[in-house]
Amino acid sequence: MIAGLLFLANSLFAQTSPSNWTSQYWPARWILHPTAPSRQYGIFHFRKTIDLPQKPTRFVVHVSADNRYRLFVNGKAVAIGPARSDTQNWNYETIDLAPYLQAGKNTLAAQVWYMGEGAPFSQMSYQLGFLLQGDSDTEKIANTDASWRILHNPAYSPIRNDIPKLRTYIVVGDGDRVDAATYPWGWEQPNFDDKAWVSAKPLGFPTKPRGLGTDGNWGLVPRTIPMMEEKSVRLATVRRSENGKMENAFLQGKAPVTVPANTKAVFLLDQGYLTNAYPELTVSKGKGATVTLAYAEALIDAKGLKGNRNAIEGRTMRGFEDQFIADGNSKRTFRPLWFRTYRYLQLTVDTKEESLVLDDLLGQFTGYPFEEKARFAASDTTLKSLWNVGWRTARLCAGENYYDCPYYEQLQYTGDTRIQSMISLYVTGDDRLMRKAITDYEHSRFNDGLTQSRYPSADFQVIPTFSLFWVCMVHDYWMNRQDDAFVKSMLPGILGVLNWHEQRIAKTGLNGPLEWWNFVDWSKWQNAKDEAAGGVPAGARKGGSSILSLQQAYTYFRAGDLLSHYGLNERAEHYRELGRKLNKAVFAQCWDASRGLIADTPILPPGQPGKNIFSQHANILAVLTDAVPVAQQAALLQKVMTEKNIGSDTLTQATFYFKYYLFEAMKKTGLGDQFVAQLKPWRDMLAMGLTTFAENPEPTRSDCHAWSASPLYEFLSITCGIRPAEPGFKSVRIEPYLGDLTTVEGQMPHPLGDIAVQFQKTPTGSLTGTITLPANLTGTLRWKGKALPLKAGKQTVSL
Repeated sequence: MIAGLLFLANSLFAQTSPSNWTSQYWPARWILHPTAPSRQYGIFHFRKTIDLPQKPTRFVVHVSADNRYRLFVNGKAVAIGPARSDTQNWNYETIDLAPYLQAGKNTLAAQVWYMGEGAPFSQMSYQLGFLLQGDSDTEKIANTDASWRILHNPAYSPIRNDIPKLRTYIVVGDGDRVDAATYPWGWEQPNFDDKAWVSAKPLGFPTKPRGLGTDGNWGLVPRTIPMMEEKSVRLATVRRSENGKMENAFLQGKAPVTVPANTKAVFLLDQGYLTNAYPELTVSKGKGATVTLAYAEALIDAKGLKGNRNAIEGRTMRGFEDQFIADGNSKRTFRPLWFRTYRYLQLTVDTKEESLVLDDLLGQFTGYPFEEKARFAASDTTLKSLWNVGWRTARLCAGENYYDCPYYEQLQYTGDTRIQSMISLYVTGDDRLMRKAITDYEHSRFNDGLTQSRYPSADFQVIPTFSLFWVCMVHDYWMNRQDDAFVKSMLPGILGVLNWHEQRIAKTGLNGPLEWWNFVDWSKWQNAKDEAAGGVPAGARKGGSSILSLQQAYTYFRAGDLLSHYGLNERAEHYRELGRKLNKAVFAQCWDASRGLIADTPILPPGQPGKNIFSQHANILAVLTDAVPVAQQAALLQKVMTEKNIGSDTLTQATFYFKYYLFEAMKKTGLGDQFVAQLKPWRDMLAMGLTTFAENPEPTRSDCHAWSASPLYEFLSITCGIRPAEPGFKSVRIEPYLGDLTTVEGQMPHPLGDIAVQFQKTPTGSLTGTITLPANLTGTLRWKGKALPLKAGKQTVSL
């Protein structure tokens, strides 16, 4: 349905210059219902019929809405939007409607919804509105004004799927209840009679791009990312039936199911793997019957635990719900307004006096249209399943922005997004969603000088450590892409973040008391009872955290690279010196020589308990910042990788999220050969039946969290050893770590073309193979302290 549009719309972004519409007021007006509340829940339909003398070869329009829209032309769905953002950077889509138009009458129609109090946290908003602007005089006939007609659809009401109902933190908004008896079926089709509809009301203020006007409504900006992919997917298996019979043939679209009158039947269906999709359920007859669709990542036992994700015995569904009430007619199709995330989909059918026929049920997968251009293979073939599940995880956590998790939040958090972006760059070469994310965080900055922790978000939240990772994310982009104007535009925001943290360095040389939520990892932190929220190590609220001080130093060194590159040498040296001072203070006050570790907080004299606490995190950051001497780093990292307890003290372990930094430290210290052995927790997830990688070790809330897909990036950057050797990836450093593997091969996209490697490890420990670099790219191969220059093209190597 949408697939044909993807190529068309995405190529259009390159072909249509938006300059006219980014620097002048728009003649089209924002329109809405003349009497319905504009800031309360409501679903609306807009229509206009236009007359064209001939089929056009080009008919370009710019479209937006608040909250969201789905656009139809002559009954065909052609676009969904707008890409999520904030009101001062409100996206519009540019679409060529010509393929869907004909000579004579043509019907443009849009479904627009405003979720009110039931909107997801990721949805920012001003008020209800719809907008369509023709690109030139040819298309201005379609402009939104009072000639458009509108209907307030009475069939919709919200289903609250909130924290009390699902007993966990879930903020993706309400579900949909649709009563087919009051739904205007066929409203989008050309032959629909809309005489009973009312004329739309144009808003009083002018339509404007960002930067014009006096009022703070929508500041329009062109969409910078492609349209989402959409393709059909089908559930695989009927796992359980109660008071009804259903075969797998129904799920294949081959065998309708009839539920008798006055029956409550329940069907548990299994996709076989987690997905994001718009379910489309088609039913006939069954007037007054209610069908409830419930969605879950896994079933739960009596204790509320998921256990093995394949298991259903003794387990029940607790999930997000939609509902459809049949009107007795044939082939009525329910599709929710927004996609749902599910492996298991449960249909509960409650019929009245007439039997209901379930004609078909399928899903329309949706996601950012990433293409898997990288490849990886090794002598250990079990690594392929880790790659595949990691890639599914990354895909389900990417839409119009990156999602921390698709089921529970769909919020773009910086700590997650930094890792997700590196996966995107290495596996797809597509940097557009990373650029959008960096820009979103830039737009989120507030008067303290920090970025918000997640954005776009209607719920304000601040995690200062994530502001630091935003700076690092800009550094990542700078290392991988030549895009000076973009990176330079982020420097004022970067300086604001660095200054906020500088102001909180205490006289001890460590961080003093820190405001907001200083999240580090979902670890089992020791002696952190006075911290304001979970995931925070000791020393944040009262000061003296070595972890937070070292993360600050880690960021200052990367900021120094950026600032000096763009000529701000004095500021660069200032922050580098601050980083060195933080390192020195941490080592002087937190190094415990008897244990050979950095403590989480300064070690006080004997008799003052609770200060001698240790974590992998502090020591990983000490390695990454050179807070401990280079000669000691490999031994230190080896110690924290292998020891769970230090004497009588527990060593706090990094969870999936922070293992990204463990892997980075392994690269830095030459311990990459141990990377594959570190993947046991990921293998354990597969053994538990997970089809995506989870937020945390068991028990976990989210079964799909892209920060846990980091091995995907590491297979290419550690095992295959492919990394940028200088900013802009102008040259490459290839330093593979095979560990116990005997062969490895990989390929990743570079802006100049593909980098491909194929290596064998000989019994004597030498490395042989081939390396292919794109034209105009050179580099160096390193292996066991030896180096070999690399040139463009394919070359045989031996070290």
